[in-house]
Amino acid sequence: MKSFSTGLICRECGATYPADARYSCDFCFGPLEVSYDLEAAKAHLTRESIEAGPASIWRYGALLPDPGETPVDLGAGWTPLRRADRLAKVLGVRELWLKDDTRNPTGSFKDRVVSCALSSARRLGFTTAACASTGNLATSVAAHAAFIGWPSVTIIPADLEKSKIAMAAIFGGIVLGVEGNYDDVNRLCVELVAEHPDWAFANVNLRPYYAEGSKTLAFEIVEQLGWRLPDQVVVPLASGSQFTKVAKGFRQFRELGLVEGDQPRLFGAQATGCSPIATAFHAGADVVTPQRPHTIARSLAIGNPADGPYVLDELRQGGGDCGSVSDAEVLECIGLLAETEGVFAETAGGVTIASLRQMVERGTLDRDGSIVAIISGHGLKTLDAVADSATVTHTISPSLESAQAALGFSELVAAS
Repeated sequence: MKSFSTGLICRECGATYPADARYSCDFCFGPLEVSYDLEAAKAHLTRESIEAGPASIWRYGALLPDPGETPVDLGAGWTPLRRADRLAKVLGVRELWLKDDTRNPTGSFKDRVVSCALSSARRLGFTTAACASTGNLATSVAAHAAFIGWPSVTIIPADLEKSKIAMAAIFGGIVLGVEGNYDDVNRLCVELVAEHPDWAFANVNLRPYYAEGSKTLAFEIVEQLGWRLPDQVVVPLASGSQFTKVAKGFRQFRELGLVEGDQPRLFGAQATGCSPIATAFHAGADVVTPQRPHTIARSLAIGNPADGPYVLDELRQGGGDCGSVSDAEVLECIGLLAETEGVFAETAGGVTIASLRQMVERGTLDRDGSIVAIISGHGLKTLDAVADSATVTHTISPSLESAQAALGFSELVAAS
C-alpha cells in the first residue's frame, strides 16, 4: 500500500524537511516527526482496503513512513486484543481489554517501531543497525538486522536482566554493556551517531520513523473493537513516545473518517522508582525533572524521557491521569494478570495493571467506561523479577502418599 507520508515536520516550530536521516530541527532544535497528506489518503484508504492487508503493522502502510520497495517485516503487529472479564471483576470495572503485545516476534511492542525504523534505514542506504536500549529494543534491532543480513550494534546498561542480554546477544550482533543507566547509554549513542554517520540508530538518527510504529497499536485497537473507539487507554511510560504516538494514531483514524466518536482519554503508567512524568503531572509542572532510576521495571527506567513534555500536554488536554506504583505492586499485578487472564507480562505489564487499579480506586479512570490496557512485553524477558516467588509449591518424594499429603487430598475431595 502506498505511503502518504510527505516528509518530516518540527513538533515545535512547524519547519518541514524531506524524509531523510535527521531527528532535530535546524532552526529551533525541536524534535521532528513524520508528516502525512491525510486529504490525499482519504480518497484511497477505506476500512475494506485495510482489512485486505497483511496480518502485520503493514496493513496500515498508508499511514506509516515510506519503507522503500519492501518493508523490513518479521510479522510485527496484529496481536490479540483480549476481553479480560475475570481481571475486570477483580478490579471492579465494567469492560476491560488487554492489547497483548507479548505475541510480537521478539516478545515486545518494540518490533513495531523497529520494523518502521529499519525499513526507512534501508530506503536511506544505511547498512548497520544500532540502538540505545533498556533491553527490548536491543533484542528487536538485533533480530531484524539478522533477518536482512545486516550487522548490529546494540548498547544497553550492563546490569540488565540476564534474559534480556541473552535475547539481544543470540542474534550474533555486537552488544555493548555500559556501566551506567539508560540515560548514560543514550548520551553515548548520540555521540556515536556523529562518529558513525553510516549507522542507523533506530531511536536516535532514525527516531522520527521509529516512533511512528507505535501508532499501529491505536489502529489495531480500533479495528479489533469492530471499528469502535475505546473510552480509555492505559499506556506504560518510558520515553513517552509510545503514549504520544498512540494518541496520534487515534487522531489520524478520526480525521480520516475511518471511525467516529471522541478521542479516547489516555492514562500513563510508571513505577515509583522512575516516575519523572507522573511526578511532574501531579505537581502541576510543565518541566519534567530527570530522576535516577531505581526500579525492577527496567524497560521503563528512563529518567529523562524525551517525550515527557508532550505526554504532559496529552494528559492535561485529554483529561487523563498518570499512575505511579511501587515495585511490590508491580510484582503483585504481574501475578494478578497471569492468574486471572493467563497472560504472563514483563514488569512493564505489572506497572500498567497496578497503575490502572490505582487510578480506578482514586476515581480518575471511569470504571463504567471501556478500558484498554497495553501489555507491552512478555514475562520471559524479566524472569529474574519473579524467580524467587514463582516456584514449586512443595518438594515431595516420588510417592502417591507424599503427593496426596502435599495436595491436601482429603481437603480437595471435601471442597469438590
